[in-house]
Amino acid sequence: MQTSFGTGQANRESTDLAFTDPLTGLGNHRRFFDKVDRLISDRADDPAPFTVGILDLDGFKPINDLFGHKAGDDILIQVAMRLRASMDGHSTVCRIGADEFAFLYPLVFSEEAAAEKSRMLIEILSAPYDVGERTARLSASVGCSLFYSGDETTEILVNKAETALYHAKRSGRGRVVVYTREMEEAAKRVTRIEQALRRAVSAGEVEPHFQPIVDLSTRRTIGFETLARWTDRDLGAVPPTVFIPIAEERGIIGPLSQLVLRKATEAARSWPSDLFLSFNLSPSQLVDQNTGLHILAILDRTGFDPRRLEIEITETGLMNDPASAAQIVDDLRRVGIRVSLDDFGTGQSSLGRLREFHFDKLKIDRAFVSSILDDRPSEHIIRAILAMCEGLGMDVVAEGIEEEAQADRLVQFGCAGGQGYLFGKPVDADATLGYLRDSFRGALRAKAI
Repeated sequence: MQTSFGTGQANRESTDLAFTDPLTGLGNHRRFFDKVDRLISDRADDPAPFTVGILDLDGFKPINDLFGHKAGDDILIQVAMRLRASMDGHSTVCRIGADEFAFLYPLVFSEEAAAEKSRMLIEILSAPYDVGERTARLSASVGCSLFYSGDETTEILVNKAETALYHAKRSGRGRVVVYTREMEEAAKRVTRIEQALRRAVSAGEVEPHFQPIVDLSTRRTIGFETLARWTDRDLGAVPPTVFIPIAEERGIIGPLSQLVLRKATEAARSWPSDLFLSFNLSPSQLVDQNTGLHILAILDRTGFDPRRLEIEITETGLMNDPASAAQIVDDLRRVGIRVSLDDFGTGQSSLGRLREFHFDKLKIDRAFVSSILDDRPSEHIIRAILAMCEGLGMDVVAEGIEEEAQADRLVQFGCAGGQGYLFGKPVDADATLGYLRDSFRGALRAKAI
């Protein structure tokens, strides 16, 4: 027969296990939430500030893959020991995810002090870790939030800290970000835009606009680049520099891209058959093996000739999963779709990729074109790109041409294709048809003369 003392001890041990991370011995997610809940309750009558933080190890997965999971576990144990040793008698640290730790500082009252404490943790974790006979190094990113009001719950505080962590990781490794009111307003705006964008994509309200691409020597239009444009009934015109990154981050880019490509190919069917349509793929689409199938299904549905389609991808897009990107590029080229490398020279440039991926065309980034008239390095870079592409048998288009002098200099260097406001701004399908009619009439008049 078990005594009440024995029963109580067993219950306590069971509770301890439920609140403990088995690998590191630190408290777990439940322990952390319980600690913060209790502190909020204790300060209900006098809500003095305190700090909650989330710490995430930068680049832990590659180290885990390189050294193995056993070594990865050893590193996590060493991280936990360092973090525990850095806590004073009032503070708490818990492991709440695979390589994510949470800390509670009851006596840290200001944003400045929270940032300073967090930087100290990052410094402590930056020393080498023993992995058998080798050593490994890690950095960490931290997001913090401060409790100010009795209206805030543990969940709200942790969510704010995670939002700050997200901003920290976006700005580089080893960073600290403390949640601010401005960040809260920005987060709310992003959520509003996301919800409106989901509704717009579902309702088919995002439209393709088209910018002409010309033969620089004759100024004849040879194709158009497709650019997504969106005007919301409440938000007004939302720039693509705003809604495209949100679509990427929130998983909307696939449906958005398919909608715009379908509308663009439907519009381009009525163009002269010698004009091509250029269309951008996002980095996330280059890791989705269904991307090629979606494109081919849209072309089949709209009756658009694959040989008139060019797909533009960026160097950055190739970096996430080069093998996946190569497979998608091969699938597209197999049916006659041409593939262009966009924004060349601004990403993780590797000349080897020009050989590996067999691009049909390269687009010189506007950053070089804008300074071609007064910057010798830009001039030399453009000359080198053109010589390289000639040797590789690749077409070239220079982007961002706004002045006649820029176009003349590019022709002088031997650049065949050009794009920019000098030749036309992006306009909708109806205006593009008008542009083509005007171009046709102009060509007829030139022949008559």
